[in-house]
Amino acid sequence: MLIKMMNRLKKEEKGFTLIELLAVIVILAVIAAIAVPYILGVIDKSKASADAATYHQIYEASRLYITAEKGDITADITVGLSTLVDGGYLPDGLVIPSTKAKITAGELKFSSVGKLTNFELTTKVGSATPVILKTPDDIALDTVISGTKN
Repeated sequence: MLIKMMNRLKKEEKGFTLIELLAVIVILAVIAAIAVPYILGVIDKSKASADAATYHQIYEASRLYITAEKGDITADITVGLSTLVDGGYLPDGLVIPSTKAKITAGELKFSSVGKLTNFELTTKVGSATPVILKTPDDIALDTVISGTKN
């Protein structure tokens, strides 16, 4: 009797069958097929938000510069990026977060009532040809003003 029980225990093998393993693999593949596009969308949105925040930072620095250095706006005014960096309103070496492109130049134009009318940045990555980002072609003015990507 004891020998029969020992033989039965030896025959009962532990582990997973091939079908069970395949079922788990299929379930994981379905989860990955759903999750990966969602995660990539979140990454793209965060890059766009980071870019918008950088544009907004430049916009706010220029408004601060105008208020501190020029007082009231009574005529159209243009503020260069180098003026903001030299005056300590912006850090040197500012980059566009999504592309890591260094902002090398730029200007913001305000109307006589203080409304932003033009926003233009020149960026460069390594030795590549500089890229000019400007409103309204590449950047929406409301994105610059609000700091959020619409």
